[in-house]
Amino acid sequence: MSNKIKLGFVGGGNDSLIGVLHKVAAVMFDRYDLIGGVFSSNKEVNVKTANDLGLDQSRIYNDFEEMIDAESKIDLSEKIEAVCILTPNFLHFPMAKKFLENGFHVICEKPLSISLKQAQELKSIKDSKNLVFAVTHTYTGYPMVRQMTQMISQGIIGDIQRVDSTYFQGWINDIIHDKDKRNSTWRLNPEVSGISSCLADIGTHAFNMLELVCGMKVKKILADLNNLYEDNPLDIDVSVLVRMENGCKGTIRSTQIATGLENNLNISVYGSKGSLSWEQENPNYLYYYTNDKPLQILKPGHPYNSKISLDGTKLPAGHPEGIFDAMGNIYRGVARAIRGEKNEKGEFPTIEEGVRGMDFIEKAVESNENGNIWLELE
Repeated sequence: MSNKIKLGFVGGGNDSLIGVLHKVAAVMFDRYDLIGGVFSSNKEVNVKTANDLGLDQSRIYNDFEEMIDAESKIDLSEKIEAVCILTPNFLHFPMAKKFLENGFHVICEKPLSISLKQAQELKSIKDSKNLVFAVTHTYTGYPMVRQMTQMISQGIIGDIQRVDSTYFQGWINDIIHDKDKRNSTWRLNPEVSGISSCLADIGTHAFNMLELVCGMKVKKILADLNNLYEDNPLDIDVSVLVRMENGCKGTIRSTQIATGLENNLNISVYGSKGSLSWEQENPNYLYYYTNDKPLQILKPGHPYNSKISLDGTKLPAGHPEGIFDAMGNIYRGVARAIRGEKNEKGEFPTIEEGVRGMDFIEKAVESNENGNIWLELE
């Protein structure tokens, strides 16, 4: 009998930008069988996606409630065990809540929900049901991010004394300067996206990455949000001052109006003995700086790397790995947790990190609305 996890999708159809990433990641380590789900609210896309994947049409549903009802009646050996939620932000909470209440493990795109209260409720249900819940902060799966995290935790760069995390894109320029476009995209619609756009979409990645690699929480923030146009209700450009648990200071910056930039996520941590820097567009290079030695560039696949970094490396040194591999590492970590296998700390982002992300979003918006004041995170 196969020990593969039976997986269902909600969203991620052929018309989805992120769907292919999750599908490839799920099969990368041969830990999952994609059984069925609801791939799109568009019936034609839903059916075509299922056909293209060669799935049994009896396991393709019209909506997530029908999916839960039908799958709950299937024998435990055959029913879907875990679901991947790849829908717009406002649907994350009601879907995840219903799946958790009915005993399904959940893998959810970020942000976790559209409010901190919703996120906390999901955590409470998850804990009461003793289920696994992952939030797909994809970039945490890169081997050299894991290496950076380990080096900092081992004190190699000394005491952290400054941090900077940035995520710059320019894609929304094609939309934001056109009144009709900016008033019609779901990314800038509070009813769909929640109280934030840029901060919720990519700022949470920069925040999550900062807390992960530093091994400590952001304690206080002061935020300045930019909507650019008065008729645009949500942020598209964000600057946040941060104070960490140990008292050090730094910044989190995210923008989607950095003209010409693509997917520029960068994390730099400056310690008393050295500094480390990593950027998503060149993910196989971890830069290690000290005052008394030349710049060192660490790369994946070499024996000098940590156990968790090497575990996340699939190819021999010198063979580029990318975002599919990073997401695959997260899916493997989730599979290990579902099957009760040993997990290294940081193998996948948990619901706790999703809750932290929602707290960050709400406090940043509150800080901005109240004249850019300092606020403490929970």
